Amino acid sequence: MKFIISVFITGIVIALAAYIVPGAHVTSFWWAIATGLMIGVVNGIFGSILRLFTFPLNWLTFGLVSFIITVLMIMLTDKIMGSKFEVDGFWTTALFAIAVAVIEMIMNQLTGRSK
Repeated sequence: MKFIISVFITGIVIALAAYIVPGAHVTSFWWAIATGLMIGVVNGIFGSILRLFTFPLNWLTFGLVSFIITVLMIMLTDKIMGSKFEVDGFWTTALFAIAVAVIEMIMNQLTGRSK
């Protein structure tokens, strides 16, 4: 049950971020849920491998490389999802990633899911 609630909250977060950030588009709420799941899968597989290889550089830059990897994983998800989820360029994707992080933090505080 917690997983289903988490998936719906992720869909809300992706839909809100796509609404707020100009240049980010998702066709519907259900595609926002699918996009959230796809970002998680891509980030889990490719992002983890990239973070492992870039750990020393990530440590030196205080996590900036990890943020760039997250942006690249969202851009990869954009290519995989086709016209259902679109983000226009690197800087729009970076703004989208920041918006997702902030909205997710607010939603976690509101729902009591914070650590």
